[in-house]
Amino acid sequence: MFNQNKLKIYSEHSNKIIQDSRKNNNYFTKPYKHLVIDNFFDQKLINQSLKNFSNAFDESWEFTNDKDIEIKYRSKWTSEFDIPEGIIDVVRIMNGADFLKSISEIFKIKKLIPDPYFTGGGLNVTKKGGLLDVHVDGNYHDASSLNRRINVILYFNKNWKDSWGGEFGIYENKGKKCVKKIPPLFNRFLKYKV
Repeated sequence: MFNQNKLKIYSEHSNKIIQDSRKNNNYFTKPYKHLVIDNFFDQKLINQSLKNFSNAFDESWEFTNDKDIEIKYRSKWTSEFDIPEGIIDVVRIMNGADFLKSISEIFKIKKLIPDPYFTGGGLNVTKKGGLLDVHVDGNYHDASSLNRRINVILYFNKNWKDSWGGEFGIYENKGKKCVKKIPPLFNRFLKYKV
């Protein structure tokens, strides 16, 4: 884990990248608002997180196997105390007030708050033959009764190959036609409005 001063530097750097996203052509409005930013976190920070990424076969994961909707592993975090040591720094930055303010300004959504219950959040692993079908993310947060407004994805796929597939597909409003594919490249940050 990094000390507070180093984490603050990493946080300031990522917030600057978010704030500059419009002028750097990382911000898109169609078919809905989203950001795609490569090399988002400092290499030392993201590599520490990757090194501490949990083995997907231990008891800290749940496996979903619904052949028509999703086949994947998901971490079973219920609080920040469930997060592995080397990954907590990234989560702290993304749940921090400065980060949320930067996102709030870009997406024009006031008073964003993180999800302290990690409902639907955490780590996800989709292995060969896995699936996450086309869907609309739920916008209701069961634990707080608040509206879910924004989702964040940070990819940990080092040495990704296009032949593997698994891109994040952005579909038109009816969900029939894919209008954009975003490959899950290592240290790629994806943020979209629910």
